[in-house]
Amino acid sequence: MSEVSVEQFEQMLEESIKTIRNGEVVEGTVIDVKPDEIVLNIGYKSDGIITRSEYTNEPNVDLTAMVSVDDTIEAKVIKVNDGEGQVLLSHKRLLAEKGSKKLEEAFENHTVLTAKVVQVLGGGLSVSVDETRVFIPASLVSDTYEKDLNKYKDQEIEFVITEFNPRRRRIIGDRKQLLVAKKAEMQKALFERISVGDVIEGTVKNVTDFGAFIDLGGADGLLHISEMSWGRVESPKKVFKVGETVKVFIKDIKETKIALSKKFPEENPWNDAASKFAVGTVLKGTVARMTDFGAFVELAPGVDALLHVSQIAREHIEKPSDVLTIGQEIEAQIVDFNEEEKKISLSMKALLNSTDEPEYEPELEETPESDE
Repeated sequence: MSEVSVEQFEQMLEESIKTIRNGEVVEGTVIDVKPDEIVLNIGYKSDGIITRSEYTNEPNVDLTAMVSVDDTIEAKVIKVNDGEGQVLLSHKRLLAEKGSKKLEEAFENHTVLTAKVVQVLGGGLSVSVDETRVFIPASLVSDTYEKDLNKYKDQEIEFVITEFNPRRRRIIGDRKQLLVAKKAEMQKALFERISVGDVIEGTVKNVTDFGAFIDLGGADGLLHISEMSWGRVESPKKVFKVGETVKVFIKDIKETKIALSKKFPEENPWNDAASKFAVGTVLKGTVARMTDFGAFVELAPGVDALLHVSQIAREHIEKPSDVLTIGQEIEAQIVDFNEEEKKISLSMKALLNSTDEPEYEPELEETPESDE
């Protein structure tokens, strides 16, 4: 076997080492990692270098926490010779190209994507798909008005691409249509399984002065203030809190509108009222409200009785508020009961006998002073 000269060996070695060009995609093994730089063995006469800014868009990250020696990384050649005999590479740009291709295919195929929100902007959200940014306008983030979008920061969300124009750097995402479609499916499933009279659990979504909207898992039902209790409810906001779970029954369904109630029939205070509130029964109640002709006394939640002004005392009283106050507990006798009309009449005077009457003490008239 003939000997190989030094010149021939160098030529053979040169030929065994691959050649690379700008824009080419190469794969290499990590041989060193610094906080701001990665060194790759790419099978070339020079090592490949990936700077922090060419690895990720995240500023000030420590690359040693992201990459380890012997890891395999794919990158794009930016410059074959960076002036120091090394090959300048970019991992970020390669990912961006792949991401752009992925987004184009997702746009054409209406594919649902999942990505992390990397920035909250004044007009929407910015998400990153393989180092390619997608903008989701505030109006397309949710199917309801979102006052503060900061809650989405660093969260992974689903969306579809509705506009793809990389030349103008305009790639638009839409999350709203996915939520609308999902709710439509849930609503359809809900209406297929519910009917009037069903008892169901829901979550309080919003509370107003006239009632509460309950999320039933597909549609909202209205629990009107008049249906919250057999008793009196002054303010729904004092009874319900957003996020709490409540048990209700379906009172009515009209198209997509659901009326709810918590006035369960078995809890109706008028059940067995004939025996509980029979004429002659003496019981205690609380003054709930007053008019000029009498006071309405709550005997039980949902059961009010009229105490006429003439039945408060033996002596003449101009109006109930002269001797009674709201919230005052009184004792009275039931003198009339009308179950059909749900009317009960009370009398405090009926409990008074002759010995209860105070002795009459005439008022002394003042004698006018003499002019003398």
